[in-house]
Order: sequence, then structure tokens, then C-alpha cells
Amino acid sequence: MRRYGMYDASRGLTLALAAALAGLALWGATQVGMQTTGRFWISMAIVAGAGLLIALANHVGTWTKGLRLRMSPGTFALAFLPVLVCVGWILIATQPGNGWQEGRLDSWSNSIGILGLVHSIGLWHGVLAFALGLMLGLSFDGVPAPVTEAEPAYADPARTTAGPRVADEPVAAERRYATTRGSTPPATPTEESAQTQSRTRIPSR
Repeated sequence: MRRYGMYDASRGLTLALAAALAGLALWGATQVGMQTTGRFWISMAIVAGAGLLIALANHVGTWTKGLRLRMSPGTFALAFLPVLVCVGWILIATQPGNGWQEGRLDSWSNSIGILGLVHSIGLWHGVLAFALGLMLGLSFDGVPAPVTEAEPAYADPARTTAGPRVADEPVAAERRYATTRGSTPPATPTEESAQTQSRTRIPSR
């Protein structure tokens, strides 16, 4: 297990740093406050960003393992979007003052009998926003990077196309033979067939 020591240490330090930054973001959200509708939504956005940071911290250094960060469409559609609808419904229905669409969602909640549940869960605004950011971050995952096949270093560029290489082979053979033997190179198949035809041809009178 010693080979994982450096990896575990770097991962632990990364998550600790992410937790510290998330805590700093939560402190910033408390400084913004929730006295007005605008301040409320700014605070919720900051808290959601803290949750997203924690989720993405787990993917830091993914490239060192031969992976790349990818948004999973299925996870986004099946996990994040339902959470977005539920959290958005509760936050809008329980926002301070008379914010955007608050009365409409309150009326809908009352009509389907979940108004008490919405306002009870709505007491945990920060937890809901943090979970929303966390779910968005969990929609990303690390997948193997595409591998491109490279040509071997010893590959002969002349062999990439068969036409020119085959056409040049008789000439190259003749040159090698003349260099090593110092004599007339052997005839090519085409020349041999021409010589045979010239010998068998009967001269016309």
C-alpha cells in the first residue's frame, strides 16, 4: 500500500483545500445576508458554488491518471434536473418578501397539499442550495481520454503507399546489383519477355 501514499496525501490536501474554500464561501454568504430577495438569491448562489467546489475537487488531477473530465448527460438529466426542480420550487416558495413567483408556487403547493412540507424543508435554505451545487458537480465524471494510434518510429515513409514503392523496386534492384557486382544488372521480367519474343520471331522475307 505504500505506492498509494503520495496519491492519498495529495488527494487529502486537495480536498482539505476545497473544504477551506467552501467554508470561506459560506462565511461570505453570511456576510451578504438574506434580508431582501436579492440578497437571499446571492447567498444561495454562493452556497451552491461551495457545494459545486467540493464535488469538483474530487476530480482535480484527473489528467494525471489518463482521464478527462466529462459531463454525463444521463446523470445530468436523471439526477440533477429533478433536484433542481425540487430545490428551486422550495426556495422560490419560501424566499423572503414577495419575490418572483412566490405566490404562485405557494398556491400550487397548497392545492396539492404539500405547503406544510415545503415550508418545513424551506427552513434549511443553505443545505438545499449546497446540495444543488453538489449534485451539479456529481454530474461530471472522469473517463479515459481518447487514444490516437501513432505510427511506429521505424516505419518507412516510402511504404505508406504501395504504388510508388512497387514501381521503384526494379530500378533499385538494378542499382544494387550494379554496385555490388560491377556488371550488367539482370533483366527485369518485362525485358526478359521482350528478348524471348525477339528470339522466337521469324524474320519475314
